[in-house]
Amino acid sequence: MTKQKVYQWLKVTNQNGVVEVKLNRPAVRNAFSPAMIAELANAFAEIAADPSNRLVVLSGEGPVFCAGADLTWMKESIQYDETKNQTEARDLFAMFANAAACPVPVIACIQGAAFGGGLGLVACADFVLAAEKTKLCFSEVKLGIVPAVISGFVLAKSSPGLVGPWMISGQVFSCADGLRMGLVHQLVAEDLLTEALEELTRDFLRAGPEATRKTKALLRQMNAIDSLQASEDLCTKLIAEVRVSAEGQEGLKAFLEKREPQWRTT
Repeated sequence: MTKQKVYQWLKVTNQNGVVEVKLNRPAVRNAFSPAMIAELANAFAEIAADPSNRLVVLSGEGPVFCAGADLTWMKESIQYDETKNQTEARDLFAMFANAAACPVPVIACIQGAAFGGGLGLVACADFVLAAEKTKLCFSEVKLGIVPAVISGFVLAKSSPGLVGPWMISGQVFSCADGLRMGLVHQLVAEDLLTEALEELTRDFLRAGPEATRKTKALLRQMNAIDSLQASEDLCTKLIAEVRVSAEGQEGLKAFLEKREPQWRTT
């Protein structure tokens, strides 16, 4: 980001376009509050606005990634009317939408647990690296509510047949189960999490910055297309544009010349 912003409930740092967004309420297991939700929405909007950014690493301070909703917030919400509840639900949805629409790759690095909305945030990431003992849960039904706001983001990564039983039951499940559902992509021992994240970051940064952004945009567009003809037009036009771009030319030349490509960043 062009200007480093200080948040109350997040730690946000930027090292050469690699932006780390760390949930920072460890005393309450990084549970969501309205203030933290607003900060996350703002942070992802700022990341998206800076063309020099290349990658986001999303994590949580302390032993737990995110426990879901804050207990104090839940107690307060008992007094809310339907209008107030929908307003706060829209704020939560906007935060997830900003994270999911981030134009650069988002790696979620999780440990301990990701429950409720915390698991919804995980589903917004492009790649999920998890400590193998991390527990996952769609806990909403155990509280008499519904995982409604997160459902669209979760189902963009999985299917009703795979996640449905866990959403309906509210049972805790393992990251190995999450791997089978498409919610997790790599499991490592917790003491190897930092090393695995560093290696993964290096791998992502080897890709062309513009190619990466265009691929993310393509995946979103393809997911919304219901016509084979429309997808043909989109895909053939995009690959033709990219092949003649400076980055496309450099990537091909580097491959043929057996050297590392020299990517230009904005």
